[in-house]
Amino acid sequence: MASSIPLTSITLPGHRAPAAGFEAPFEMLGACHERVERMLGLLAKLQQHVLLRGWDESVASAARDVMRYFDQAAPLHHEDEERHVFPPLLAGEDAALRLIVQSLQQDHRDMEAAWAAAREVLASVAQAPAPGWAHFSPLETATLTDFTRLYNRHLREEDGLVYPAARAGLSPEALEAMSADMMRRRGLEPG
Repeated sequence: MASSIPLTSITLPGHRAPAAGFEAPFEMLGACHERVERMLGLLAKLQQHVLLRGWDESVASAARDVMRYFDQAAPLHHEDEERHVFPPLLAGEDAALRLIVQSLQQDHRDMEAAWAAAREVLASVAQAPAPGWAHFSPLETATLTDFTRLYNRHLREEDGLVYPAARAGLSPEALEAMSADMMRRRGLEPG
């Protein structure tokens, strides 16, 4: 029988949200990236735990946390980018930047497909797996690894180039409209 490690060793460290509000939309987008990185870290810990100790309730809990984030928050974040960050850059004069943004848009479609596959793997351990299950198959491991790699590369390109360029090109009025839209789509009332 698999021995378990304390739940705290596989859950999010501190489980605190970065202090950013919708009144500062790019800071909020950056905070979302920090949460994505923490979720990807949790996914890596989950995989390591399964490899070393097999399945236990902490694996199920971590799988459900990762699934909840990428089911709910990640699609809203991608829509924020598609609606507010990418369009001004695509309309701009920098051809190289337009190509990068087009690649990031394709990433969003690829991430959606990669998430569907990764979610299926995680759903298989969100409850007690079938008797005899010992670990993820090589294909399941590759699915989770590919999902993580795609997200990590995507985040680097957005944080390093796209967000600074988009932020520099948006007027205070555009930032205010961006903030209000982000809030409305999350069921919040703009202030």
